[in-house]
Formats: sequence, C-alpha cells, structure tokens
Amino acid sequence: MTLTLRRPKYISFDIYGTLIHYQLRATVEPLVSERLGADRLEPFFERFRLNRYDEVMEYRPYDEILERSFRRTCKRFGIEASAEDVTAIQGALLTWGPHPDVPAPLAKLAQHFPLVALSNADDRHLAVSIPKLGAPFHAVLTAEQAGAYKPRLRAYDYLVESLDCDPSDIMHIASHQLYDHIPMSELGFTNKVFLDRGYDPDLPEYGAVRVTSLDEVVTALGIE
Repeated sequence: MTLTLRRPKYISFDIYGTLIHYQLRATVEPLVSERLGADRLEPFFERFRLNRYDEVMEYRPYDEILERSFRRTCKRFGIEASAEDVTAIQGALLTWGPHPDVPAPLAKLAQHFPLVALSNADDRHLAVSIPKLGAPFHAVLTAEQAGAYKPRLRAYDYLVESLDCDPSDIMHIASHQLYDHIPMSELGFTNKVFLDRGYDPDLPEYGAVRVTSLDEVVTALGIE
C-alpha cells in the first residue's frame, strides 16, 4: 500500500538521533568496557539510558545532564567516573554529523516546508550541529530556550507558542517515541512520523506513522 502523509504548515524534527547520528554508546563504551566486563555492558547502557531520561525531568544545561546521568550510572555499577571521562563525553556531541540518509531528502523538504528543530540540547550544540545538516531551518528551538526538555509538556507548548500555530499545523518527525510521540499524542499532535533508527519500538497506538528513511517522507508528501 502506498504511504501518504498529510501536508503540514511546518515540519518539526527531533535532532540528535533522528537527523544527527547520536553516537553516545560509541563514545562511552571504550571508557568503561574494561572496568565493567562484557556481561555488564548491556545493563550499564540500559541504566544510563534510563538515568538520562530521569535527569531531563528538571532543566539543567545539557552538559550537566550528561555528567549527572553518567556519574549516577557509574556509581550504581561500582566504577569510577573520572573528570576526563566526563569531558570526553560532553565534547563528543559536537563532533557528530548527520545520518547518511539525511542531507538530500532534508534539502528537498526545505524547498516546500519551513523546517523547525525541537531539540533536547542547548543553543551552543545546535549552533554547531544544524549547519552540518545542509538545509535551511525556519526556527531552531532548544531545551535551553524552553527551560524544559522533552518529554516535558513545556517543550511542546514552547513549540506551538514560538510558531504561533496549532498542533494540527505541525508534522513532527522523531526517532524517539518516549520523548516525542507519546507526550505529543496526549497534546493533540496528530501528524507524527516515527523515523525508526532502532532506538524505540514501534508504538502505532500513539499515532505516529513508521518510516525507515526521510526519502519515504518525501515520497509520501508527493514531492518530486
């Protein structure tokens, strides 16, 4: 069956993970693997993921989110979290580039729709990462500006307030269901796309249409 999507007024994107290749595990694993051992690696990263989710429930600069969640996880697993480890993790985010399948279709979308970034990071991170995507953005909205991270409702209120629009005017594309599509479904965002990067399971009950590439979105919107 041919996929079709409702054309929006704006297309908003999660950035890290969805457009930028979020390589946190590749950064952290060399720092902790020898101290943990192979049998504890997966439990460590699962808890690290949960701790990051827990930490974003209160706004702090994103470097602090990374440090606090990493130190909490290391403490739970009985290993040291050195200052050098923390610095390496915080600095890595600024080095990551887009997924290979992003720049070309994103540029096509930008020719037809205003693109909006809605990111769980600070202004300084987006100032480095957005230019790497190779497409113009109408607005770049950050947790720093909103004073709240997704999945906090304030992040989504900030989105519609900044654009002076209704949730129905926005198509939101994200690879994170827990941070994005679940809270958005509660707030009346009905035009949602789950770009499956393997982070989250497909949860169709929350109304996001699953795709595996941005090219599918371009085609579904009828763009040549």
